[in-house]
Amino acid sequence: MDNQNIIKKSLELVNSCKFAMVGSNGANGFPNIKSMIKIETEGLKKVWFSTNTSSKRVSQFRENPKACVYFTDQEKWTGLMLIGNVEVIEEPKIKERFWSDGCEIYYPLGVTDPDYCILCFTAKSGNYYESLSNTTFEI
Repeated sequence: MDNQNIIKKSLELVNSCKFAMVGSNGANGFPNIKSMIKIETEGLKKVWFSTNTSSKRVSQFRENPKACVYFTDQEKWTGLMLIGNVEVIEEPKIKERFWSDGCEIYYPLGVTDPDYCILCFTAKSGNYYESLSNTTFEI
């Protein structure tokens, strides 16, 4: 499969997924994986998530920003792993941009809650899996 088709299929997969598995590096050197709600994407280059500033994940990304994000379609047996870095964002304008009704459940003080932050994942490369075949590509 050519790179243009891989990128197209990868974008379709990312756009169809509500959740992604996010990998960080733990203090003990072992990988940590967590399912997170994808709140927005910019092609394959950027993926945004919201989380608690006090979470283990945030402290891990502040210590080591290297990360991976994995999207999957279990029915089609396809997957996409993106490799890159995460930035923890606490800027009020960015937090407002991603705020939505219902967030109060997790952040009771609202959009200005100090325990509310945004994770911005920026991909450097990807690996698309389909039909027992893996294709790695740069982003």
